[in-house]
Amino acid sequence: MEVKKNPKANLEKHNKQFMLLGLALALIVIYIGIEWKTFERSIADLGMADIAAEEEIDIPITERIQEIKPPPPPPPAPEKIEIVEDESEIEETVLESTETDESEAVEVLEIEEIVEEEEVLDDVPFAIIENVPVYPGCKGSNDEKKKCMVEQITKHVNRKYNTGLAGDLGLSPGKKRVYVQFKIDKTGKITDVRARGPHARLEKEAIRVVELLPDMTPGKQRGRPVGVKYTLPITLVVE
Repeated sequence: MEVKKNPKANLEKHNKQFMLLGLALALIVIYIGIEWKTFERSIADLGMADIAAEEEIDIPITERIQEIKPPPPPPPAPEKIEIVEDESEIEETVLESTETDESEAVEVLEIEEIVEEEEVLDDVPFAIIENVPVYPGCKGSNDEKKKCMVEQITKHVNRKYNTGLAGDLGLSPGKKRVYVQFKIDKTGKITDVRARGPHARLEKEAIRVVELLPDMTPGKQRGRPVGVKYTLPITLVVE
């Protein structure tokens, strides 16, 4: 007897769909397996905690309080009070009034307040100053300090002044002189520098050079620091 199959129960025509579905599932499983990450669990050895060493002991702050003793009791009152007659006479003291009457003449002396004005010393020329300013490094007597200061200022000007400037300005040949006047104030600083010469650029150069002088020990007149005026001639030769 031949067995007849129902055409609808024939699954061979679905083999391709099953194969594709199985392939898709296999790829998904493989992808998940590749992307799956695992981490090793490690426990660090922290050692034994020394609880006893970290324990803090709080010591309360105590204050010694002195015992306050109560005041002694007052003495007992006498049982009987006796009244004693005072027979002595009391002399009254009469106080005389210090107030003046309109009829009495009062002489008032006028008091004048005298304000001592501090003597202000003006600037003193270098030639007549009692104690000359001291250039750094100068020592000796007053005359030696004066000579040393002149020499040091001359050396300073010769080193710093631009002597070639006179030839670049087109001045006529010969000697050109620039007069510089400045002041060494009460603190030893160089101030009030002014110059007068044949050209404005020569004057400006002279002021620049003098302002480069170092601070000095201020000069003194009558034992007090004063400003000292100094005049410096600078001679230039134009060929």
